[in-house]
Amino acid sequence: MKKYSAKFWITFAVIALTFLCGWFVFWEIKNQGLESLKRLLGFVPVKEETKTDLETVISLADSLLYTEGKEKTFLILFQNNLELRPGGGFIGSFGILKIRDGQLVNFAVHDTGNFDGRIPSTVEPPYPMKETLNIDSWKLRDSNYAPDFLENAKKAEEFYKMGQGAENFDGIAAITTNVLTSFLEVTGPVEIEGFPGTYGADNAVLDLERQVEQDYLKQNIAFGERKSVMGMLGWEILRRAKELPINKKYALFQVMLDDLRKKDIQLFFKDTDLQAQVADSRWDGRMDSDWRDDYLFLADANLNSFKSDYFVKRSYKYVIDLSSDVPKATLSVTYKHTAKTRDWLVKDYQTFLRAYVPQGGYLTKVTGAAKDPVYGAFLNKKYFGVLVQVPLDTEKTVTFEYNLPEDLERDWYDLKIQKQPGLNDVPVSVTVIKKDKTKEEKNFVLNRDTVWSELQE
Repeated sequence: MKKYSAKFWITFAVIALTFLCGWFVFWEIKNQGLESLKRLLGFVPVKEETKTDLETVISLADSLLYTEGKEKTFLILFQNNLELRPGGGFIGSFGILKIRDGQLVNFAVHDTGNFDGRIPSTVEPPYPMKETLNIDSWKLRDSNYAPDFLENAKKAEEFYKMGQGAENFDGIAAITTNVLTSFLEVTGPVEIEGFPGTYGADNAVLDLERQVEQDYLKQNIAFGERKSVMGMLGWEILRRAKELPINKKYALFQVMLDDLRKKDIQLFFKDTDLQAQVADSRWDGRMDSDWRDDYLFLADANLNSFKSDYFVKRSYKYVIDLSSDVPKATLSVTYKHTAKTRDWLVKDYQTFLRAYVPQGGYLTKVTGAAKDPVYGAFLNKKYFGVLVQVPLDTEKTVTFEYNLPEDLERDWYDLKIQKQPGLNDVPVSVTVIKKDKTKEEKNFVLNRDTVWSELQE
């Protein structure tokens, strides 16, 4: 599995957790004081969501910049979403970040593959990991198998302790490689001395994969040094970020907020007040267990398909019929594998797809799956799970037909669709057949959790 270098992840963890939590908002107005800024927000003419987000940034800044001389320690999970997991992506490495009064005390990055060797092989892998990944035990690298970050964070810490990890964490964060693209969109393309080409937002992720897997051989770079380009790129982007004019710094701050809303950054803090603030901004990556109307969460797990998610495009189509005695739903998930030939990066796609629906949902038919469905429940939701196989340069549609609970509200129908971390820009079509058989249809791109009644016409 591919791993990013320590310097690369140091750079982006520091940016994500210190810049985000106060670099713009706090340092630009630090003479005002945090409490005065909170009062000021009540008069700022911005959307309520933006005010909530700024209040959360202030709370994070307060927590990290004023620790009263105590060290705060955080576990950072680096998720490669070119190889999707339900929580965001394969965890190739993790970092331990220590901060005291806003200053970086230490940051150590660990290869998850090496660390997993310290974990006893005693935990049965969830279905179908054993069959598809050929593993005998569940470990840290695949710990983000739930669609809920709180569950994933707890599981990651549990595996860390099983591997004799000695730190006690004040919080846990997960970051996908989409954050790299976000930064390059603001800083512009970057060139690295000694390496050919230019790394920009549209090509950096794929070009970096190629550099560390193949091109280093042509450049006579030692195997152990092949990922040095990652660290050099990270430090160059950090240098660029520090030199940005104030309007560009604000743009960088905005793209980081966007990454949080898209769940490319997910946060969990053990301080209950701080976690409550993070939850208010929906940066905690949680599954909404309290939602009682119609519901949908689609979670893919790329199992033994290399980094094929770079080439796989998805779309969702959902039709709900409220006119019959029992509400009936038809959910279609279409995968288009755009790669034409197998190589070091890509091959035939295989994913374990789980569709989370309201408790009481009953599957009547499934088509397009490689194996019979399995069933389960999680956080007041039911799921149907199927293995899906999509050969190179083909398209495959998996369709679920199921009944919803008879007591589903029909006079005031509502639907919540929660998005999977690490998976963005998914086209969605929803059609509601009402009690009087009239239809209403809405089409949108799923880049954040979405509620039917809040969609604009």
